[in-house]
Amino acid sequence: MTAAIQFPASSSWYRHYVSYGETDTMGVLYYAEYLHIFERARSFFIREHGMSYAEVERRGIILPVREAQCRYRVPVRFDDEILVHVGITRWNRASMLFGYEVMNHDRTVLHATGMTEHAAVDATGRPVRVPDWLRELFA
Repeated sequence: MTAAIQFPASSSWYRHYVSYGETDTMGVLYYAEYLHIFERARSFFIREHGMSYAEVERRGIILPVREAQCRYRVPVRFDDEILVHVGITRWNRASMLFGYEVMNHDRTVLHATGMTEHAAVDATGRPVRVPDWLRELFA
């Protein structure tokens, strides 16, 4: 297994068990569910670094998804335990890019890779510079 994404030291591993409702008729994790799992991993990453996403929003920063990608490599099946490696792989002035790797339980099989790019906006939806306190949270 070769790592596909260069993760910063400040990254997290999110554990997930695939439920029956997340699979298709073949018992394979439905393709769109990967984005839901990425969201859960991202929320876990933020919380693990000391703040909930709800608190980020209370501080006036909203992080809508501008772009999302997923590359499917090896199917994940019902009841599989997967680990999602997540971290911020790039900072821009008013956005950030989260990278994801979906691995099996012992990190020997790379099931999928992905990314989500998030704009930093205020409560009115206007783009703003990523605040220093948010960058420092993930340093």
